Amino acid sequence: MCGRYATTTDPGRLAVELDAIDETPAGNGGGFTNYNVAPTTRVLTVVERHEHDHPDDEAKLRIRRMRWGLIPVWTKVAEPGVPVKGKPLFNARADKATTTASFRDAVKYRRCLVPMDGWYEWLVEPDAAAKGKVAKHPYFMANADGSRLYMAGLWSVWRDRSLQASEPLLSCTILTTDAVGELTHIHDRMPLPMPREHWAAWLDPDHPAPAALLETPSVESVAGIVARPVSSLVNSVRNNGPELLAPLDIQAGTEKAGQISLL
Repeated sequence: MCGRYATTTDPGRLAVELDAIDETPAGNGGGFTNYNVAPTTRVLTVVERHEHDHPDDEAKLRIRRMRWGLIPVWTKVAEPGVPVKGKPLFNARADKATTTASFRDAVKYRRCLVPMDGWYEWLVEPDAAAKGKVAKHPYFMANADGSRLYMAGLWSVWRDRSLQASEPLLSCTILTTDAVGELTHIHDRMPLPMPREHWAAWLDPDHPAPAALLETPSVESVAGIVARPVSSLVNSVRNNGPELLAPLDIQAGTEKAGQISLL
């Protein structure tokens, strides 16, 4: 699964890198740098859409800000302009999304990418100091070369249709799949990476994505992703700084540079 991640992506820089249109609100400054992204946070996404007033024009990449935790279009209204709280749909199983009511429409025509530096997962082991209990050790998964990851996501637009001038609420979820390779040592699930060569098919707003793009990735395709233990500071969303990414030497209980072997 993916319930926490880190991103230092600036929307303006991302738009330049991807030759995309930055549609995020002006004046965010460095507000998108977040070392401890949690569900319900507003996050950056990449979509491909036509101009609203020119639907026949070529679709273009767009950087948008969305709530992490998909709100289906049919969600009821709690109060004017506010949807009823439901399950925190921040993850969607790739193997079931096409048949799950909350996600199946989005799989057809509202797919996105969620850029991130890496994601956190917790290794659960028996606690040697407390019989019968377990210890949870946080790890950070990222590309060994420090390059950005792009995860497959789905998105939705919710409106209070009882209001004439209802502002659209954009929300998204991150697709997950079976973990593969060395990553299985940490957790049995992982977010679904979307390689650049598949972006055109994945983001195409006019056609469903090939079913193969929802399949579990090969071990070779994620070989560049490494896992390193990090400080338990990440356990609290109140902690949010670069120190959360510092490698931790579990044996000595101290932080040090370099990668920590899982074996």
